[in-house]
Amino acid sequence: MGSYFKPIMSPDEAVRDIPDGATIMIGGFNVGGVPYSLIEALIRKGVKDLTLICNDTAYEDVGHGKLIANGQVRKVIASHIGLNRITQKLYNEGKLEVEFVPQGTLAERIRAGGFGLGGILTPTGVGTLAEEGKQVIEINGRKYLLELPLRADFALIRARKADRVGNLWYWGNARNFNPLMAAAADIVIAEVDVVVGIGEINPNDVHTPGILVDRIVVAGGEYYAT
Repeated sequence: MGSYFKPIMSPDEAVRDIPDGATIMIGGFNVGGVPYSLIEALIRKGVKDLTLICNDTAYEDVGHGKLIANGQVRKVIASHIGLNRITQKLYNEGKLEVEFVPQGTLAERIRAGGFGLGGILTPTGVGTLAEEGKQVIEINGRKYLLELPLRADFALIRARKADRVGNLWYWGNARNFNPLMAAAADIVIAEVDVVVGIGEINPNDVHTPGILVDRIVVAGGEYYAT
């Protein structure tokens, strides 16, 4: 069984191989479900020219918003940036590329990337600026935009519990983008509050199966599993 155990690392060890120019998905919604320890490790590492795929850019002094304020991000793919004044400033000055994606479309593009789909069809954005440069497909008299899948080199996600083989259980609104992103990246790093023994997470409560998780970071310092 030991060969199936996922490595438990410090935040700095877990992000050690994230290079400049990487595309990174970061889970969470505003301040909920965000992998703060992993983000702080990226700040310490000083990695730059990142592309972030995230719901929002938080605040300039909170979570992944700090990566933007620190000048480590080249591009953001997100639903909104309205809470981070530095994101807005850099975007308006042409120093940060921002791809705005409606929230539901963002979630479905990530899901498509995780499940091997070629894209999704959505009526959201038809006839608006969101339509520019995209293929419009008409089905049964209704127009849809073809939105392409999103994948990343790394996903930094946040869960409440992990077991030793990487099965994850999320608390509350951490079940927003985190489970989707866990399926849509080449390497998945899960920051959790506690690691428990195998079988202590009921199989019916596993939100992300361990086969998707590559590394575990224990943010809360609680490690009960043997």
